[in-house]
Amino acid sequence: MKRYTALMILALCAMTAVGAPQAAQAAEWRFDMAHSGIYFDIQHIYSTVRGRFADFSGTFIFDPNDLTASRIEVVVQTQSVDTQITKRDNHLRSKDFFAVSDYPTMTFKSKSINHAGGNQYRMVGDLTVKDVTREIEVPFVFHGIKDSPMQKGQQIAGFDARLTIDRLEYHVGDGRFVKLGVVGKDVAVTISLEMISDK
Repeated sequence: MKRYTALMILALCAMTAVGAPQAAQAAEWRFDMAHSGIYFDIQHIYSTVRGRFADFSGTFIFDPNDLTASRIEVVVQTQSVDTQITKRDNHLRSKDFFAVSDYPTMTFKSKSINHAGGNQYRMVGDLTVKDVTREIEVPFVFHGIKDSPMQKGQQIAGFDARLTIDRLEYHVGDGRFVKLGVVGKDVAVTISLEMISDK
């Protein structure tokens, strides 16, 4: 009788383990490329030149209720730099700046994401540009999640980030144009994303 009771308890434990719900995974999102962008502003003598990188991709796993399981990795194709002037874009692709033939991508890989209060978050990760990798902090705004008003069965999440990068720290230029007073060294980066997930 004792053996029978013990076997019944083991069977019930096994069934409970099999039927127990698994821990939920943080949601994976994909870029809505028509409504997302990576932009930059840099000083040229007196004016501000604005540009963007048109081609980027990556892995975007984010859940505000499970930040430890969240991670963001972005790969930017440096060839896709676009300031709407072909001659300038080709110069940016040259060895004077991005050297795209040698360094076709730049990447960011998050290490941690933390809530900073309200809709503010801070992400720490490694930014690799050319032959340099540096740990940076990226503050960003999480606008929330809502059902897509355009596509049934989809959800939309919104994010905005702004940061400043010293391009010379990443060997994007050797400082010659800074000394001439032509092109600044500090680049203001703006990232605006609409992300899509199936419900």
